[in-house]
Amino acid sequence: MAVSVRALECEGLGLKTMAETEKSNDIQQSLKPFFQRASAAEDRLARLEAALASKKDSGEEQLQKTISELQSKLEDAKAEAEKLAVENERLKYRLKHLIRAVEASDLKLQSM
Repeated sequence: MAVSVRALECEGLGLKTMAETEKSNDIQQSLKPFFQRASAAEDRLARLEAALASKKDSGEEQLQKTISELQSKLEDAKAEAEKLAVENERLKYRLKHLIRAVEASDLKLQSM
């Protein structure tokens, strides 16, 4: 009964017996490669995330550049379309008056 009381006293004080310490060291030694692999994997993951973020940023920049170029071309095309619409109306007006003038001159020739 004295051994178990001693063990209880050690546990209550947070003390470990030599066997427990050796067992803990064995577990730590056997888990050490797993911790190292996990640490290496976390490092690789961090590098991959950084690479992905930089590619994503550069891809977004390229898309923004393309979008702004297309918007600029669209604005230029709209301006050109407006100019052509005004020119078309002007030419229609001239054509209308030229047709009237030709019809008027045809009438004068027929009446002679």
